[in-house]
Amino acid sequence: MTNETPIAYTALEKGVPVLSADGTRIGTVEHVLQDSRIDLFDGIAITTEAGVRFVDADRVERITTAAVHTTLTDADVAALPEPQGTEVFEADPAEFQGNGLSAWWGRMFMREHWMRDKE
Repeated sequence: MTNETPIAYTALEKGVPVLSADGTRIGTVEHVLQDSRIDLFDGIAITTEAGVRFVDADRVERITTAAVHTTLTDADVAALPEPQGTEVFEADPAEFQGNGLSAWWGRMFMREHWMRDKE
């Protein structure tokens, strides 16, 4: 595909073709996995012949108006995992309040602590 305009992951739409490293169509975009509050692109869920599969952001080479280009080989495509649910993780600012040792270490080293959202 020539003359493709690069786009941000935030502009990616459902149904865009997803291509392997050699240009073979492996599926279409189902949805983007992201945390928009911190502008974190985690990857994409794609619809394939085998069902919905997850492509990690590290395997996405570039995103254009025409397709998502990956670094996946045929063997990689066959081994793609299914997306793992819809869990949401939130930072817990109250985690390091108090006088305990864990709270002190958290304040001293600015360690983020993530809590699973309990919906």
